[in-house]
Amino acid sequence: MTTSQIDLAALRGACETHLPGDPGYDAARQAWNLAVDLRPAAVAVPRTVAEVRAAVRAAAGLGLRVAPLSTGHGAGPLDGVPLDDVVLLRLSELTGVTVDPVARRALVVGGTLWADVVAAAAPHGLTALHGSAGDVAVAGYVLGGGLSFYGRRHGVAANSVRALDVVTADGDLVRASAEEHPELFWALRGGGGSFGVVVGIELDLLLYAEVYAGMLLWDRERAPEVVAAWAAWSRSAPDSAGTSLRVMSFPPLPELPPFLSGRDVVVVDGVVLEDDDRAAELLAPLRALAPEVDTFGRIPAAGLLQVHMDPPTPVPAVASHSVLGELDPEAVTALLDQVGPGTRSGLMFAELRHLGGAFARSVDDGGATSSVAGSYALYCCAVAPTPEAAAAGRAAADAVVATMAPWQVPALVPTFTESAAVAGMFATEDARDLARVRHLVDPTGRLVGGRPIG
Repeated sequence: MTTSQIDLAALRGACETHLPGDPGYDAARQAWNLAVDLRPAAVAVPRTVAEVRAAVRAAAGLGLRVAPLSTGHGAGPLDGVPLDDVVLLRLSELTGVTVDPVARRALVVGGTLWADVVAAAAPHGLTALHGSAGDVAVAGYVLGGGLSFYGRRHGVAANSVRALDVVTADGDLVRASAEEHPELFWALRGGGGSFGVVVGIELDLLLYAEVYAGMLLWDRERAPEVVAAWAAWSRSAPDSAGTSLRVMSFPPLPELPPFLSGRDVVVVDGVVLEDDDRAAELLAPLRALAPEVDTFGRIPAAGLLQVHMDPPTPVPAVASHSVLGELDPEAVTALLDQVGPGTRSGLMFAELRHLGGAFARSVDDGGATSSVAGSYALYCCAVAPTPEAAAAGRAAADAVVATMAPWQVPALVPTFTESAAVAGMFATEDARDLARVRHLVDPTGRLVGGRPIG
C-alpha cells in the first residue's frame, strides 16, 4: 500500500475526503475567490462536530497540518502557500442556526452563512452585525473582527461573540468564553484561524426589524463633486450612519441591469439608523447632488444584505487595502487622479468604507481585534480571470493604495487584507500575546490560518 493509499484510508475513516486526482478534489478545494488556487494534500468535508474531531486527529496521526475553511472568501492569504502537507478542512456542510429571541442571541454552527443567521433572526425582529454579503461564513468573518454597516454604532462583529466551541489541534472540543479558556477566547475574536477549528459560535443579535438603507448612484463623470461631498459629509455624520463610497466599473454584460451594464459609476450605500425624517435630513446633502438612482428608504433589516450589490456568485479577483485618516481635499484629488473621470485604472472598484464611531472604541472585554483605527478603509479590487489579468489587477490596486499612502494610518482590517503578513494588523503587545496563546494551544504549529501567528 502506498503512502497516499494509507492517507486516503485514514482520512476517509474520519469523514468525506478528496485527494488530488479524485473526481471531487477540484470542486472541494475551490475558494470563493476563483483566482485563489489552493492545492492541499487532501480536502476533508465533515458534516458533524464528531467528524471534525476525527479529521483533525487523523491528520495529526499522519503528520499533516490542518487549515479550516468555510466559503473561502478570506482564502487570499493562503494563495501561494505550500499546502502539500495540509488537509483543507472544508466546513461548508457543517451548518445550522438557532435563535433565542428572549436573550437576543444566536447559536451558529461552524460553517453557517450570514444569510442563514439573518433569515433566522428576522421573524423575531432581530438582525446581526453581518457584513455586506450574505454568502460569507460567520466564523471567518468574526475571527477577522468583522466590519458591518451597523458597526459605527455597534462596533466590530467580534465584540458580539459571547462564546465559541473550538476543536483544538489535538482534536479536543473546548468552549472558549470569558469564563472558560479566556485567553483563547480573546485570541479567536480577531486573531484569525490559527488557534483552533471553530465549530460553534454564540453571538448577540441586534434589535432591528427594519432599517433605513439603500444606495445613491451617479455616473462617474460626477465623481469629483460626489467624492468631495461624501468625504465632507462623512466627517460630521453621526455614528448612526454607516456608509461606503465606491467608484465602480462594470463590463457590458446582459445579466447586469441596464443602469450598471458597461458603465462607470459612483455609488454611496449603507444604512442610517434613525427614523425616516431624521434619516432623510441626514442624507439631504447627498441627495442634493441629484443621484440618478436613489433606493434609500425603510426596508426589512434582512434587505441590507442586498444593498451593497456584492457579486452573487464566485468571481476571480485580486485586491489591495489600507486604512486612511481624514480625507482632506488633497486626498480626494489624489484618489480621483487614479479612479476619477477619464482614468483607466483597471479596477472593478475602489471603495472607501467609513470607519470611526464605535469601530474606533475598544471595549474592555473585547478580543484581539476589538476596534479599528483610522477613519476609512480603502479597498481596491480588480477582476482576475487569468494570471496575466491578476498581475495587472494587483498592480492597479497597489497603485491606488500607494497613491493614498500620505493619508495612511498604521492599521489594517483583517477581513479586507489579502496578504498573509500580519505587520500593522496588531499592536506589538497584542502580536506577542497572540503568539504566546498560539504556542499554548498549538505548540507544534499543526493549525494553518490565513495569517501566520507565532
